[in-house]
Amino acid sequence: MAARKPMERTSPADAPDAGAAAPEAPVEAPVEAPLAPGLYVVATPIGNAGDVTLRALDALRRADVIAAEDTRAARRLMEMHGVPLGGRALIAYHDHNGERRRPELLRRLAEGASVALVAEAGTPMISDPGYKLAREAAEAGHAVTALPGASALLAALCVAGLPTDRFMFAGFLPTRRAARRAALAPLAAIPATLVFYEAPRRLAESLADMAAALGPARQAAICRELTKRFEEVRRGALGALAAELAAEPAPRGEAVVVVGPPAAAEAPRRDENAPELDAALSRALKTMSVKDAAREVAAAFGLPRKTVYARALDLARGDRPAADAPAPDEAEDPDAPDAPAAPRARGEGRAPEGGRRGGDPARDGTARRRGRGARDERP
Repeated sequence: MAARKPMERTSPADAPDAGAAAPEAPVEAPVEAPLAPGLYVVATPIGNAGDVTLRALDALRRADVIAAEDTRAARRLMEMHGVPLGGRALIAYHDHNGERRRPELLRRLAEGASVALVAEAGTPMISDPGYKLAREAAEAGHAVTALPGASALLAALCVAGLPTDRFMFAGFLPTRRAARRAALAPLAAIPATLVFYEAPRRLAESLADMAAALGPARQAAICRELTKRFEEVRRGALGALAAELAAEPAPRGEAVVVVGPPAAAEAPRRDENAPELDAALSRALKTMSVKDAAREVAAAFGLPRKTVYARALDLARGDRPAADAPAPDEAEDPDAPDAPAAPRARGEGRAPEGGRRGGDPARDGTARRRGRGARDERP
């Protein structure tokens, strides 16, 4: 009979724990499924990288194609948040190449790809060429999905301290002064808060034109470096802000200018004797003729052109009372088109012998003496 094998004893430390879970087998990370086909409009931070949303990062991680206004900014954001680009396409899409790149992106969509559209900063479609791609993608039957997030427009409205129940986004104004003033004139009477984007080197000039067209007393806010370390918001009347910026070096970074709606007394027409009218006319007269200054300021203030023209004449002649200045009809018709001066006939404009044209020498001398007396009485 075979000998029985002795039973092996184990110490308590070597005994298995009945309550312990069995060791887990290594699990491979799941492969993320690509996004459903379509165009994804992805908002990105406007300054603070922490403002990116979870949905934005997910779209950047899973999209087949990334169309970026600035590929360097998009790559930097993805690296900062650990989103690998891998072998996916990163395509530049901006104002200068939009017409050429758009057919390629539409072709990718037609092939069933998912395309993430990102601006350099903020939400696409706001002052960038994204809307053309979204429009043509929708017309072709592709899904267009918004992934909302940061926007300089909305951030400025939040901190400006001005009414937000009704606002109009006017984007960037024209770079040339005449065109900028023409663009501002029809905005003066709009009963809503106005929002503009402006480059730093043109900020002071644009504020001066806004003060002239919209009224120097309109409340406004200049918002710069939003969400960044040196965020700045200046609030005050347009005229005062324009004067401050004119006396300082050009600031850094693009600004958002928020202008409050016209006061109830200003809409639809301002008081023709208001100091803002004189201030606007004085600025306009520095670079324009009396007729042109009156036409532009009248349109901005919603006043009759002849009324503003009469006041412009007063200011151009040294701020004399209106009674001392000729009536607009006697001086020049502000509504009449400019016409070349008629040639003067021989002898026209020369006074005959003895004094005034066709006058009595004695009466003429009296008139000259009276004129000297009147001038001596003026301060």
